Amino acid sequence: MSLFAACGGGVEVDSPHLDRSERAACDGFLDALPSTLEGLDERDDVSPDDAPARAWGDPAVVVVCGAGMPDDFTEVSPCEQINDVGWYVRPEEFADQDASLDMTTIGFRPAVRLQVPAEHRPPADVLVTVSEAVKAQLTRVGRCS
Repeated sequence: MSLFAACGGGVEVDSPHLDRSERAACDGFLDALPSTLEGLDERDDVSPDDAPARAWGDPAVVVVCGAGMPDDFTEVSPCEQINDVGWYVRPEEFADQDASLDMTTIGFRPAVRLQVPAEHRPPADVLVTVSEAVKAQLTRVGRCS
């Protein structure tokens, strides 16, 4: 499932349903992210307006808090460890430098999904910044294996 679609320049996200505690955790996480992410300016055209998401640049790097795990994720799926945060990324996306990345945290609640367009690869600095906010604001419930 696509996390977002650029429609007329805007960024539309699938907004997950969050309970009160998840919403509070996501609000803290999103507030901890910078207004400029590795040289990309924040966008103010994310919709729906109340989505637990932020976006930067064009094409947009998008973060959604409270996202579910991808359908193809299993307990034996690969895990990329970045700054002590585990991320699931499909191996074919990770290997193809011309592919966009759809990454989801492993071992944190609520889960965070990060979409990085191919134009912004490699995403190392973005991942470090987002991972710092994940560690600081969200609850660790497991680790990569």
